Amino acid sequence: MPIVEVMLGQGVSDCQVADLAAVLPHAVSTAVECPEEPYDGRLGPGDVELRFRSLGPHDSSGLDVTIEIRSKWFASRAENRQQRCDAVLAAVTDVLNPLRVGVYLMLPVAAWSQTE
Repeated sequence: MPIVEVMLGQGVSDCQVADLAAVLPHAVSTAVECPEEPYDGRLGPGDVELRFRSLGPHDSSGLDVTIEIRSKWFASRAENRQQRCDAVLAAVTDVLNPLRVGVYLMLPVAAWSQTE
């Protein structure tokens, strides 16, 4: 279950945020898919956690949108993490063009449990 935090600059419109929210769950799920956590194309509750935040007055960023993805470490994910990160960037570029966007993929050793 990836957790995705999106930091938004002032120049990002509500329409762009809505488009990003629609694209991200599938893009992230496809990018982090691995044998240990396969993606069947159907997202259920808790499969992708999206969190959107606006930059505050004391935050500093050279980007309009920063997407941070945290997903559980597996060796199969770690071996090609740059390609996975690049895939998310490619998936969101169309909806966020011409904004400056960065994607950061973290694969910590972690565990996850949730209620049904």
